[in-house]
Amino acid sequence: MSARVDQAAELLSFSRQQRTPFERLPDELAPRDEADAYAIQDALHARLAEGWGAVVGYKIGCTTQVMQRYLRIANPCAGAIYASTVHHAHGRLTHADFVRVGVECEIAVLLAEDVHADQVPIDRASAARAIGACMAAIEIVDDRYVDYSSLGAPTLIADDFFGAGCVLGPAVTDFDPALLAEARASMRIDDQLVGSGVGTDILGEPLDALVWLANNLAQRGQHLRRGEFVLLGSLVQTQWVARGQTVVIDNDRLGSARADFH
Repeated sequence: MSARVDQAAELLSFSRQQRTPFERLPDELAPRDEADAYAIQDALHARLAEGWGAVVGYKIGCTTQVMQRYLRIANPCAGAIYASTVHHAHGRLTHADFVRVGVECEIAVLLAEDVHADQVPIDRASAARAIGACMAAIEIVDDRYVDYSSLGAPTLIADDFFGAGCVLGPAVTDFDPALLAEARASMRIDDQLVGSGVGTDILGEPLDALVWLANNLAQRGQHLRRGEFVLLGSLVQTQWVARGQTVVIDNDRLGSARADFH
């Protein structure tokens, strides 16, 4: 690891732990491209794991047109999810723990086996075979920035691309992952419908997002591991949440998940 990468990760780690709006990395430390961004992200994971727990899953941002248009980023971007930030079925979260907290309506998969994209080419069929369960999920995101629109994708990637945790719905083990494309989900905040979508919104085929992540990790000398989960993408544009609000997502194939912000 270069000193520059380590210094960038240290600044991002400090800002996140202090929960203060982050302006930008100094020019000499800012990632030069997405490959550089993921190197900084990997260094950040090692720092944050000391207090937040191990990386237990991943999120993939900008896999749907609604999110690509919203963030003006045309390609998928990955980030990690830490053990202490995972909630199950009903998350009870403290609004003040975030800078500007938001929620996304996700489809998630739980891996039953390792996925080594560097050893054997990964396609939709092999990605589906690696999945042990599918879940509805709420991704918790945090706009930790003074102005995220001024930063560009590499800096956002370096900082886990807004990732701040998730609420995982019940694991559905008897669902065929090949049918994820047909799953429909909606999001309500305080019982008001704020958006809905269908699995095909995710790159046209949700399994392609898992293939993309496996290849992304292989390029970084890593791989997906049994027991990890992946949030494949949001079917609804990010919704920013006020204190006291309740978020519920309902998936017609995979059930529901809830988050309360107090």
